[in-house]
Parts: sequence; C-alpha cells; structure tokens
Amino acid sequence: MAAPGRCGFFVQKKNRFCKMIVGKGKRFCGEHATMEEVGGSKRIPCPLDPKHTVTEDKLEKHLKKCNSRDRPRAVYFVENINAGPADGDEKLPQVGLSERSGAELESLVDKLKTAVEGLQWDMEDKILSHFVLNDELTNPKNGDSAHKHLKQQASILGHLEDLGLLQRGRCFVEFGAGRGKLSHWIHEALKTREDLKTHEDLKTHEDLQLLLVERSSTRFKVDGKHQDTGAEFERLQVDIQHLDLRKVPLLQQKKLPLVGVGKHLCGAATDLALRCLLETSKVREETEPAPKRLRSSEPRPGEDPETSEPGPGTGPVLGMALALCCHHRCEWRHYVGQQFFLQRGLGPAEFSAFCRMSSWATCGFRLSNQDCPSQDPTNQRVEHEGHKPAAETDAVTGLLSAAERQHVGRLCKLMIDGGRHHFLKTKGFSSKLIRYVEPQVTLENILLTAVPSCPALS
Repeated sequence: MAAPGRCGFFVQKKNRFCKMIVGKGKRFCGEHATMEEVGGSKRIPCPLDPKHTVTEDKLEKHLKKCNSRDRPRAVYFVENINAGPADGDEKLPQVGLSERSGAELESLVDKLKTAVEGLQWDMEDKILSHFVLNDELTNPKNGDSAHKHLKQQASILGHLEDLGLLQRGRCFVEFGAGRGKLSHWIHEALKTREDLKTHEDLKTHEDLQLLLVERSSTRFKVDGKHQDTGAEFERLQVDIQHLDLRKVPLLQQKKLPLVGVGKHLCGAATDLALRCLLETSKVREETEPAPKRLRSSEPRPGEDPETSEPGPGTGPVLGMALALCCHHRCEWRHYVGQQFFLQRGLGPAEFSAFCRMSSWATCGFRLSNQDCPSQDPTNQRVEHEGHKPAAETDAVTGLLSAAERQHVGRLCKLMIDGGRHHFLKTKGFSSKLIRYVEPQVTLENILLTAVPSCPALS
C-alpha cells in the first residue's frame, strides 16, 4: 500500500511504490498520471509532446491550444536567409585535433602565422564605462557575477557613446538578447539625458526603438518593465539565421536608422548578425524591380555600391558594437570572411582547424611557472557552458607549450575576426577590434565595432 499523499504506482524494478507526492484528490503523480482515469477517461501522452499528458476525451481540444503545436511562422521568418552559401560544412569532413599528427599541426600553425603576418591592423586596448551604471557598479548587493556583467555592459555603452551611436532617433537591434539587459541600459542611458526637457525632445525620445532578437524562450525578461515608456521594445523569438529585418513591422513604421549591438554573440551568431544587417536587409524582393540610380548619386554609407537601395522596411545601418566569443562554434557556411581566407590560400579545412584551435586561448590550460608565473589557472574559464578545453594530445603537448598554445589560440581568433574586418570593409564600414574589459572580467573580452567609412554622406 502506498504511503498517504504518495503516488500509488508500484515500481516493479524497485519493488516498491513511487515516492512522489500527488496533487490533492489525485492517486498518481504527474509521471504516472497515465495510469489514472479521470471521469472515466484515461490520461494519455500528448501526441505533440509526450512529456505531458492529457485525458483522452479532451485530446482534440488540447491539440488546438497545446504549446507544442505548430504555429504559423512570423512574417519576418525566411528560412536560411542569413545562412550563407549552401555548399558549406556539409561536405567538409570534421577532423578533431586529437586525430591529427604532429606534422599536420605544425603545418597548420605555420600557415596561421604566415596569414596573420599580413594583417594591417592591430587590436586596441580601450576600457570605457558609462555613468548610467555607476550606482549598480558600486552597489555592494551585486555579487561577483553580476558585477562582471555590469562592467561589460558599461563598457559597451561607453563605446557606443564614443562612436556617436548612443543617441535617440534610431532602432537598436540587440542580437542574442537573452534577458535584454543591454537594451535596458541603452534605454536608461538615453532616458537620463539632461537635454530631455522640452516637448520636442520628448517627441524625439519616442523615436527610439529597441528590437530584441533571441531564438529561445527566456525567463525574467527585463524588457517587460518598459511597456509604459516612450520607447518601443519588441522581442522577436527567432533564430538570426532566419530573420529578415525588412519584414519586421516595428521597423516598417518609422524606418529609423539601425544600430546593431550584442553581448557575447557566440560563434556563427556574429556572422549571421552581420549578414542580417548588411546583406539581406538590403536585398529587394525578387518580384520588385530595383529603382534606377542617377549617375551622380553616391552610395549610402554602409551600402554596397554594387547593389540597389536598401529594401523596404529598413533604415541605413549607422554602426554596431558586438562583443565576440566562442570562435570554436563558428561554421564555414555562415562565415562572412570566406573570401578573406581564400585570398590567403586558406579554405574550409584550415578554417575548421583554426576554429578548434581557437579554444586554446580560453580553455584553461594549467601553465607552469616557466610559461607564465603570474597566471592564475582558477581564472581560466569562460562564462558559457559547453566551452570545453581542446583535447591535449601527445602531438600537441610535444609541439607547443601551454603558453604557446594560448598564443596560437589568440592568433586563430584574430584570423577569424580578420575575415569579419575584411567583410565590413567591403560593405563600406571602418571596423576595430577592441579589448573592452580586462581579462580578469572575462577572457572573451573583444568588442567588434564598426561605423560607416564616410559618415559625411549619411
């Protein structure tokens, strides 16, 4: 006999009754609810999602409102619109570092160092902050983790200010928004402007849009707290790979200029965001003829001179600030720097290897005193789950020391980001890679910023 208040299902394998607590008036727990008949109707697993159950007599009604039902796709969903060419990684055999010989690894490192030598730009150290986060940064109630994120958000806002992008009258598109904290602070920074006094200023304040793009359902979203503000917050639950900005109703209303932002935009998500902003948002519908351009007219900043005017529903892209991370999760098909690699005699095979080797920069190798006396191995971790150290093979250990592996990992990241820099240049943008916070805050401390090369034309 089952204990009072406990499930009445007898578990044969354990030779005892289930110990789960049941609901009031119930005989079985949720796991074994299929054993119970409610009003003469047995509970069965939902055909759409067997993780939950439904009574047989209410099945038809349940299927119409089940959260797992197929729903009509949003108007801005266009499958694989930002994915890049289809002949990508599918045909490329994936070879792990542990499967490569010492000679193969040495050849890859030589190719990497040769390619990096040709880069004509350096990484910049520039740690900024913003006054709107001062109180939170000094709030003793915030723990180490919260303080780490606040420092990053403050620096990103500082760089937006430094680039002249942190202004009203535009739409901030936050890619990989998560809870939407970055958009929250952008709104707070613009709300607290001292010049927001006159009615005309308030009217300008209303011309502020914040578009949050996140593919997964997120709990504790902060954008819900801004429903009564002058700014328009809208969240799109869609993968960046399938997002057509031209078809987003919010952007079609006022066609404000766009500013792309993102904090820790993992791997291929950065390339998808760049394509979303600078490629597909400027492609017109195939059924709509492109307008003629006067010979004397100049291309807009950020517009490819080889293409027509931006498509309906989008304003010009004024710039971006994207915090990068997880280069080991990049994919050749989505990568915007393919031409950059091919020009240097490199291809998808080298790209795949460099992606794997990039994890050496942050994966937490324990360094010896000879390698780096001041290094604290306990700090060598990244903030994303699933970022695991690359396999240490005998070949790798014999070829490179731990410090050399970290250096090679950083070169791999630099090479991958070099392709993104090249892509932005072809689109009429001037870009920089900036160490925007100290490595003690996060080892993934690189910010990609870009503004049009000819802002006078905007």
